[in-house]
Amino acid sequence: MSWRTIVITKRAKLDLQLGFMVVRGEDTTKVALNEIAVVLIESTAVSLTTSLLAELAKRKVKVIFCDEKRNPSSELVSYYGSHDTSNKIRKQIAWRQNTKEAVWTEIVSEKIRKQKELLELLGKEEAELLSSYLQQIAWNDETNREGHAAKVYFNALFGLDFTRTEDNLINAALNYGYSIILSSFTREIVANGYITQLGLFHDNMFNQFNLASDLMEPFQTASG
Repeated sequence: MSWRTIVITKRAKLDLQLGFMVVRGEDTTKVALNEIAVVLIESTAVSLTTSLLAELAKRKVKVIFCDEKRNPSSELVSYYGSHDTSNKIRKQIAWRQNTKEAVWTEIVSEKIRKQKELLELLGKEEAELLSSYLQQIAWNDETNREGHAAKVYFNALFGLDFTRTEDNLINAALNYGYSIILSSFTREIVANGYITQLGLFHDNMFNQFNLASDLMEPFQTASG
């Protein structure tokens, strides 16, 4: 079972050799491909062979590429996730609206619950307000408890003047974490034979990862 996250931070060349990813930099390191879950390439001074990329895609290893500022900018996603991908996609397209709404209601509830638990852990009194929001969640979150909870949550963590739209170090770090979590969920969705563009609640025509954006919500309590 794959479990390693490999982070490449400096100039290196990556290639494939007898079931191993070979990292050639200041030193040469070999990592068994069957142990790798994620490869995060932070440096733009890294070169890779197409044979390695093809094998990583075949093994459904998530490969994340960063830009010159070391922010995640793209990822390698294989076309074919499982042996019955076509059947799963047909079912995904046919998901009923009330089923999607029911799942989204549960996702929002779990997200707010996780936010509440973290605030309780930090001794923040705003946790009580989030508890009340949990009791007020309507079907498909029609009253937008998620949005209200997010404002309370971030203000409790970073101050009343904080907003997620500011250009600052906190938001840069949160966005970086968001991208990494999103990539991990995208990998699992593709590996299980579904497509990431068709979401439950998220439905942005310019978002290639609507379903991942939905499913990751409870896991991003510190990412936005």
